[in-house]
Parts: sequence; structure tokens; C-alpha cells
Amino acid sequence: MPSAFLMRWPRWLLVYVLALGLVAGPAYTMYVHYDFSHSLDTRSYLSLARGQYAGVNITRRYRVLVPATAAAVAWPLERVYARIWPQRAASEWPLRLAFYVVNSLLMAGVGLLLFRTCLLSGAHPAAAALAVVAVLCSRWAVYTAGLPLVDSLYLLVFALALYGVRSHSAAALVAVYLLAPQAKEAAVFLVPWLLLYGRRALGWPAQLGWLVAGGAAALAIRAWIDAQLGAPPTESLHNALAHLENLTYSLRRLFSVKGAGEIFSIFGFFSLLLLLGLRNAAVRREWLPQVGWQGAGLLVVVLIHMLLSGDLGRMGYLAAPVFAVAAARILAYDPLFSWLTAGSGAAPQAPAAQQ
Repeated sequence: MPSAFLMRWPRWLLVYVLALGLVAGPAYTMYVHYDFSHSLDTRSYLSLARGQYAGVNITRRYRVLVPATAAAVAWPLERVYARIWPQRAASEWPLRLAFYVVNSLLMAGVGLLLFRTCLLSGAHPAAAALAVVAVLCSRWAVYTAGLPLVDSLYLLVFALALYGVRSHSAAALVAVYLLAPQAKEAAVFLVPWLLLYGRRALGWPAQLGWLVAGGAAALAIRAWIDAQLGAPPTESLHNALAHLENLTYSLRRLFSVKGAGEIFSIFGFFSLLLLLGLRNAAVRREWLPQVGWQGAGLLVVVLIHMLLSGDLGRMGYLAAPVFAVAAARILAYDPLFSWLTAGSGAAPQAPAAQQ
């Protein structure tokens, strides 16, 4: 076990605060200056936070966990607004601020989980920290944290999933099964991956039990919302099948010049680290085995999300946990970056390749 795992909780708190600082500053500008008039997604989640389900697209109607949390945070914020900015207290500003706070905190949690996953993969703390920076500097991190959206929770689910599998943490996988159905319906595609690679953390009977519990909670919320609206249960099934129509569009876009640019823009110039890591066999041996079949399988799940949604960049950002591991390993073991560990003692010991 790397010495980094001997850190006590104050040091993990420091990593969390640093991740929060990386996200919250740039996201504040997004929160203040974003033009909500053309964003159906953000208006939908603001409506959900106000308990208004009518008129919300069925694709987003049941993702209530983040909006409900934002509504709870907004309640005390409205009291502060009433004293400092009376003219804003009755507007959407307190609720927008609450989404910004909730999403920034969730994204900082993603950063902490990525840091710990990178250490589990044999990277030293400096390389792990830089990998987290690469992920949280993405334009999608700013977008996710600064706006009334629910992507932060879903990214946290993916970060928990890879961390739980790598650390053999049953608690992390339980959290995935409880949170994933509330985050997005497409989480069903993550289940086979969890059943395959999560066995050492949580046996199949326990996984299936928590899957039923998480699914039952999600179905109960859906049934309650449908009852409020008088919506037929089959409406959700029809909507899910309608997403199959995105496949042709997504494939055409993926293999176009514009699609290639959209993929590159997910992590921007930090993507060049992967190109450096592919330049020869010796360098590839230092990081590809640590991505392993676990990482490759998770990338397949992300690709399914990309093709069904049609939003290649936004869904592609779900690959952040795998990208972080690859980037951290390259930074830790590629000779081009040996100066990162100069004078720091022995290099980290690489764990066995992931299955």
C-alpha cells in the first residue's frame, strides 16, 4: 500500500478543498453570466427544484435529487438575499446560487475520489494531483458546477464506481447503486460493469439486493411524480426507446471533423498526455495495464451514453475517472516527467495490472 494511504482525514480534507477551489472559481463566472434564456436543461431543473413537474421534459423529469438538495440549500440563502439584496430575494438568484454551491461541492468530491483512485493505481501524489487538475480544468467541469444541472451527481457515480472497484470498497458500490438510478436513467448500462468488476468489493447477491433497493426507490419517485401529473407509466418506456433514434446522428457526428474536435475539447490540451503515452512500447507498459480491462469496460459504458444522447462532449466527460488514472500514470512514470519526483525519494511502487 502506497505511503499516501497513511494520510489522515485532514489531508484528505485538504485535497477536497483544493479540488473545490479549482472548480468553484471558474464556475462562479458561469453562474453569474450564463444566459438561461436558451437553455432548456437549466430551466427544467430550476422548475424541478421549485416542485413544478408539469412541462418538464420526461427525460429530465425524474432527476430530482440534486434539484431537491438545491431547493433545501436555497431556503436559508433566500433569507440572506432578503437582507443584502432585497430586490433579488424573490427572483431565481438564490436557487441558482444553491445549484452552484451543491454542484461545486459534488465536483470537489469527484476530485477527491479521482485523487485516491490515481494513488491506488500506483501514481505518486504530485502526479495524482495534476491528473485531478486536468479533469477539473475541463470546460465541462465549469459548465457542470456553475449551472442548474445534475451532471455532477452522475459524474460522482462514475468516480465512485471506479474507486469502489479499485479499492474493493463495498460502501462505494452501495452508494453507486443507491445514487445512480436517481441521477440518470442510463445508469442501467453501468450495472453489467459493476457486476463483472465489483465482485471482490461486493458479492453478486449483495449487489443484486442493492440494485433492487436503488431501483425500487427510483421507481417509487417516478410513480409519485406520474401520479401528480396523471402521466401514463408507458410514457417513460416510449421516451427511452426514442433515444435509439440518436444512434445514427451520433455515429455520423463522432466520425466527423467537428466530432473529433468535440472529443478533443473534453480535456483540451491535457489530452496530449495520452498521445505522449502512446509513443513507444516502454511508455505504454507503464500505464495501459493500469487502465486495464476495467477502464476499457467503463469507456464502453461511456461510449453507449455518448451515442444514445447525441451530446458527445458532455457525455464523454464521464470518462474522467479513466482519463485521470491514465494521465497520473503517464505523469508518474514517463521519463519526460521525471522532474516531478526529482528529490522526492523512491518512485511509487506500481501495483499489479488490473484485470
